[in-house]
Order: sequence, then C-alpha cells, then structure tokens
Amino acid sequence: MARDEPSAAAVDVADGDSPSSSPTLTRLREALAALSEAFESGDTASSDAAAAAVAEILSPSDADASAALSEQMLREVHAFLSRPSSNQMAIDALSLELPKPVAKLGARMGNCRDIARAIIEFFASNCSPRDMLCILCEALDTPVAFNGSAYLVILLDGLASTLTLIQRRHIEQVKVVLPAILRVMHANLSEYDGEHRMSTVDLFSAALRIGNAIQEMCKTMVNHRKEELCSILGLYALQNIALVSSESKHQNILSTCGSVVLQYSKFLMFCGFTYLGLLTGNDVTSTTTKLSKEEDDNFLDCFSSAMDGASLVVVWTSMHDDMSKYAGAEFESALKEVQDNCIRKWEAINMFRYVLSSVNYSWAIKSHSLDLLLTLVDDKCSEETNDHVDFPYSTQIFATLKAIERVMIAAPDTLMRKKAFSALKRVISAVPSTQRFDILQALIENSMFPSLTAILLDLVKNEVSRESRRADQVNGSDRSQDAGESPPWASQVLELVELILRPPEGGPPCLRDHSEEVLSALNLLRLILIIDSRGSRSAKMLRDEKIRAVYSEWLIPLRLIITGIQSELEKGGGEDENQMLCLLNPVQFVLHRCIELVEEKK
Repeated sequence: MARDEPSAAAVDVADGDSPSSSPTLTRLREALAALSEAFESGDTASSDAAAAAVAEILSPSDADASAALSEQMLREVHAFLSRPSSNQMAIDALSLELPKPVAKLGARMGNCRDIARAIIEFFASNCSPRDMLCILCEALDTPVAFNGSAYLVILLDGLASTLTLIQRRHIEQVKVVLPAILRVMHANLSEYDGEHRMSTVDLFSAALRIGNAIQEMCKTMVNHRKEELCSILGLYALQNIALVSSESKHQNILSTCGSVVLQYSKFLMFCGFTYLGLLTGNDVTSTTTKLSKEEDDNFLDCFSSAMDGASLVVVWTSMHDDMSKYAGAEFESALKEVQDNCIRKWEAINMFRYVLSSVNYSWAIKSHSLDLLLTLVDDKCSEETNDHVDFPYSTQIFATLKAIERVMIAAPDTLMRKKAFSALKRVISAVPSTQRFDILQALIENSMFPSLTAILLDLVKNEVSRESRRADQVNGSDRSQDAGESPPWASQVLELVELILRPPEGGPPCLRDHSEEVLSALNLLRLILIIDSRGSRSAKMLRDEKIRAVYSEWLIPLRLIITGIQSELEKGGGEDENQMLCLLNPVQFVLHRCIELVEEKK
C-alpha cells in the first residue's frame, strides 16, 4: 500500500458507508467463501493461504478499524462458523489463525467482546481441545498495545472453556496452561498504571475461571491423580492471591482485591488446605515437596510466590470482613493452636517474613501482618522457647528480623514504625538466650544504617543487663556457681563495641555520620565496665591486656577526635556547627565516664 493511500477500513469510515456494506466486509465474505471452496474442492495447497487472508482482513491497525466495523467483521465470522454447512476442515484451519485477531477486535468497545468470546467458544467446542490449548497459550504471549487486559480476558475465558472439554491427560494439559497464564499475568500487571487498575480485577476474575475449570476436573478424578491436581490448583490459587495482593497498593481497589482473594481462598479449602497449615506454611511445604517428586523444577517455578500467598490469606482474613466471616471459627481455632505450641508458633512467626520483606504489598497489609505477629509473640513464648534445647530456626529468624527492620526504616508513618520496633523487640526476646546474642550480632554486622545500628546496640545493652541480673540471682543462691569465668556472651559484646569504636577499615569512627551508634556503643561499654567492677564472677570479663587495649586503642583516639572536631566547630559558630556540637555533647560525656571507669581498674 502506498504511503498516502488509505486502507479499506479507513475508506469505509471516510465515505460514511454503513459497516454492513463496506468494502472490508465484502473482502472478508469473499475470503471466507474462498476458504470454504478450497476445502470442498480438496485444494489443500490454497486453503492455508485462504485462512491467512481471513486473519489478515481481521487484523487492521488500531487507527483503521472502528468499533462498529470490528463488530460487523466478528459477526460475519461467527455467522460463517455457525452455518450447518460449514466445513470442519475450514473451521480447523481458522482455529489456527483467528484467536489472536479475534481477541484483538474483541477488546474494542460495543458488543465486540461478547462476539469474540462466542467465536473462541465455538472453536473450543468444535476443534481439538488439546490443539486449542496450545493455540490460545501462544496467543497469550502476543503483545497488544490497545486494551491488552480485555484481550487477555477473552483468551483466558477461551482457555477455561477448553479445559472443561479435556477428556484425558488432564494434569499434563494443566501443566502446559498454568505457567503460560501466570507468566503473562505477572508481565501485564507490572505495566498497568493507577488509572487502569480496575481492568486488573477483570483479569483476576478471568484467571479465577481457569481455577473453576480445574476444580471441575478434580471432581471427575480419583485417588492419586485427584490429589496431585488438587495440589496444583492450591498452588495456583496461592500464586494468584500474591498477585492480587500486589495490586492492593492502590487504595481504590483494596476492597475489591479482598473479594477476589476470598474467591481464590475457596479453592484452598476445596484442595484440603487449612488455616493452621497456611499460618505455619506447612501445607505449602508438604504440597511442593510432594509435587517436586513428580514435576520438574521449571513447572514449580511458576508458583514462586506460593509462600507469600499462604501468609497473605491469613492477613486478608484478619483485615477483610467477608474473609473473616468465611473463615469463621476455624481461623480463631488455628490461631489459638499456634499460640499454644512453641514450634508451630515459630513456624508462623517466620512466615511473616515473606510479606514484610517484599516491596509488592501495601503498607495496610504489612500493618495487619505486624498486628498478627504481635498477637503470636508474648512473654510466654520466650519461656517456652528456652525449654527447647534444639532450636533449628536461627536462619529463618534472622530473615524475619531483617524483614521487620525494613518496615522500621521505610514505613511512611511513625505509628507503624513504632509497631515494627515493638515486633522486633518481642521476637528477639523470644529467641532462646543461648542464641539471642548470635542473632543480635548478625543483625548489627549486617546493618547499613547508623540509626538502626544504634537501636540494635541498645537492645544488646538491655540483654546484657538482663543476663547480668540473672547471673547475680543464680550466684546469690548458689555460691558454687561463681567459677570466676566470664559469661559466654562477653566476647561477642566486646566484639560489637570494637566494631563501632574501632571500625575494621581502620581509624576511629566518623562522628559526623555515626554519632548515634558511637553513643550506643559507649553506653554498652560503660555498662560492661560497671558490671566488671562488681565482683569475682565479672572480674574476668575484661582482663588486664584487654583493659589496656580498650583504653589506648578505643577511648583515647576517640577523645582526640572529639576534641579536634569541637575546636573546629567552635570556630565556625554557625547553626550547623551548633547542632553538631549538641550531638557530640552526650558522646563526650559517656566517653569521659568510660575513661574514668577504665582508669579506676588500671
């Protein structure tokens, strides 16, 4: 076509012709007739070209095709397919070519969508279901610039209809379909902006109909095969719940997202998942372990957010009225069972790391996650945990605490940051005393923010004080316990103080950027020096050579740095200089007290 020559569809609109008498429709009728004639005459060589010609006519540019013309073209195709005299081979040929252009036209306004659905439904009912699954999955991967969500919804509805017609090898067909669906949903959701978020609800509703189709498959199966397909359906539901929840950041569809999550959660109950298993994550673990013995890793990769989904079901149940009503007493019973069992409680606590560490979920969801976490962790949890010598959760606890730290740092309001801090303190205090300092040391060594490091050092100071009081009580009741040995945590605490006051990169700390953590480290050192001066049990905490190193390598260099900075700041006399002096005053005060305590021991 020449550059300035208008397309046939554009001429239709420009000439003011009615769509029913347009040249484009005439060409379409002629192409359909040629296709039918080719198959009736046995001319298979020209049949493929005839089918491709129909598809080309149905694929005008977005600027060329009006909604009215799109509707008329789709009606023409549907009428051709519905004729009793239509050749089955012609129908099969069109099923290979038309799903993409039909779905694109169906994405337009008017009645286009319903007619497009009817055409693809016709293909699903009259062609090989296995072939249609492959054709529709391929169409899913085609990028569409105009109204892409409507395009995908039409294809997903076609897939749902096709799945219900599968007569054999159900699981194998589902394995083909689900990765394609989840892949394209994830890709398209990341492209939608805030103004088009309601269209994502339509997309999730269409994906829900895929779940309905798989559920109907499950009802026709028995024994091991049914159990396997139910497991796949459960993971599919959890993955979609994670995707739905990622859209809840947009306040205008938050309530709608909750309603969609409710529908997906019904699949979980059908598949045998329980709120107890979702709270602890055990249902997801057992399901993926079971499937991993029979499925390849590539298939299970499409359910990478299943653990997120399990935790999110619990959170949505606590924050959404309809979800809460649906769960009824089972949810409260599961919470109580978790609270009464130490091992299950820790499993549930560590499940929250999936939601709290992700940037995909709204602050509302994270806030309710913290509420549930605070409900699970209490003083009783700490006592129960200490009774368990074998405590295999250190790695997961570290990840959970790092997730809580993210909320403390990034939460948009003060109340939520305080709530996160409360959760952090409670979880740390619930860790067995034999591992608590290990956890705190790991958190401090991996901290990227001076203010957070200062908070963690203050928690270490609190733990030191608590452990010291406990040791004093033991020694007070049994003098034989005083063996003159330093407590097991002493070396770790001193390493943390040295990490701040004598950084690994060399030299004293940079006070302009790290005054908070330096002050916390000095307060911790002051407490150690005070405890060290009490009696024979603590006297071993700081031996003479360590005292000399603390004095000459930690404290004196820091005093020289502070003195030099103060001299420079006093010369400036500006507002910034005065503010820095105010920050240095408490550091200098605690530093001098530490020096006094060390000199008393020398």
